[in-house]
Amino acid sequence: MSQTAMGNPGGAAAFLAYAARQALTGSRAYWLWLGSLLLLLLVGAAAYARQFRLGLVITHLSDQVAWGLYISNFMYLGGVAASAMVLVIACSLYARSEMRPAMTVGVSLSLAAVVMGALFVQADLGRPDRFWHLLPVIGVLSLPWSVLAWDVVALNAYLVLSLGFAIALPYRRFRATAGTPGLLPRWTGLLAIGGLLFLLLVEAALFSGFVARPLWNTAVLVPRFLAAAFVAGPAVLILILPVTQRSAGRGESPGVTALLTAVLRIAVQANLLLAAVEAFVQFYQPGPHTASARYLYFGLDGQTRLAAWNWAGTGLALFTVAVLSVPRWRSRRLLLNLACAAAAVSVWIEKGMGLIWAGFIPSPMGEVMEYLPSLSEILVSVGIVAAGLIVFTIVTKVALSLEEPVA
Repeated sequence: MSQTAMGNPGGAAAFLAYAARQALTGSRAYWLWLGSLLLLLLVGAAAYARQFRLGLVITHLSDQVAWGLYISNFMYLGGVAASAMVLVIACSLYARSEMRPAMTVGVSLSLAAVVMGALFVQADLGRPDRFWHLLPVIGVLSLPWSVLAWDVVALNAYLVLSLGFAIALPYRRFRATAGTPGLLPRWTGLLAIGGLLFLLLVEAALFSGFVARPLWNTAVLVPRFLAAAFVAGPAVLILILPVTQRSAGRGESPGVTALLTAVLRIAVQANLLLAAVEAFVQFYQPGPHTASARYLYFGLDGQTRLAAWNWAGTGLALFTVAVLSVPRWRSRRLLLNLACAAAAVSVWIEKGMGLIWAGFIPSPMGEVMEYLPSLSEILVSVGIVAAGLIVFTIVTKVALSLEEPVA
């Protein structure tokens, strides 16, 4: 970081000017990356404009499967956003200064994930123009009786928390003097823990409260949400940290990778154990309430579209466990990257196809109507992911420009 940026007495205005300069300057690769994302964003916006005009009829959502690709991505990103805060916890509570640059990336990822999650919820609304009904004071939020209302509160609260961290970290460093560690106060770690648990617990409670969906009526749903979050978040961070560090002209931090790998190893094992326990309960005493689980693993009435995906997700999770359980394997960067990619995909399959989609099949009337997203849903999702990556790229670039190499 340049000495002119450190200890700058200009305050917020000077910081905003500095951030704007950093965001608007970069190499050809930087602008090519942003240009590609902008193009994908425009494609997604065009698809959403068509959906807005014609309604959700252009999707493959129906009365039988009301939540599909959009809500699956929302639930997945909620876990990524929450677990990315583990680095804030490590830095602020345990004063692990060597993790400061990685904490910056984790906060940027958390902000981008929660922004994408909010956009996916917006895309799932059939009448987004009526969203104001959910706003406090203006509309009727139905607190404290509605779990969905609590989910709205949790998502917005976590958005504010992530945005606060994303601004506070670089601004605090911008105002610091040379040699200042720039760590956040210890209480911010407690705030991160509270926000993490609040978001994940409310999301899990939202599903477990649906009486007509037996697949979701399980006591292990909350711990499975927590375990899955701590699989997806660290896996994504391990994959993207080397890229961000190289783009900022820094080397990798072995301590950060070791911490995230340890969290991932424990979480993926716990997640598989909880899945096995739930499968035992579902199949040891079969009945009408186990129809969704039977469909997910073996199919129903000749409909087996999700079974192959479910077994593929289980296989990817087992591959991750195998690699991370052998020190010689996980020390190899290529194998570690493959294991992290497998873990991230396996959790997406579990959260989307294995939990949300399968929870609607069969319907309470016993109808088996399978679901796969339409091209319109896929294009809108690509546009939303592109928007999130733009946010992540710009916030990370500004924040890392203010970080000094850690001794």
